[in-house]
Amino acid sequence: MPPFTTSRELPASPAQVFAAINTPERLARWWGPAGFSNTFTVCDFQPGGRWSFVMHGPDGASYANENVFAEIEAPGRVVIDHVCEPTFRLTIRLEATATGTRVSWEQVLDNAAFAEQMRHIIVPANEQNLDRLTAEVLRTVADD
Repeated sequence: MPPFTTSRELPASPAQVFAAINTPERLARWWGPAGFSNTFTVCDFQPGGRWSFVMHGPDGASYANENVFAEIEAPGRVVIDHVCEPTFRLTIRLEATATGTRVSWEQVLDNAAFAEQMRHIIVPANEQNLDRLTAEVLRTVADD
């Protein structure tokens, strides 16, 4: 099963985009698909650090999430292992461009059959996640 990949160019520096990832309050504002909100219990943003939170859906359902920040290379790369079902690895890369930063998002689920079954949800959800990241970054860039 190939990974789920998407990318987006943002008119902000890699450091500005990275700040929206490494700051728990900001991460909580944009993480997840459209209509979702988050309650973080632990967000230890360091290699090997735990990230535990509940994602609240627009329908009122709540989804517990357990993650580990597997790798962090500021301001260019964050690797997150989602260690509860469905298990997956998410790699976020930030590359400087002439006009800002290219954000590349690569998600690899451990269960290929489940990934294929959920493709119709995962692909748009990942795009929505980047939409929300973009809005968070632009909100802050406008304040600078």
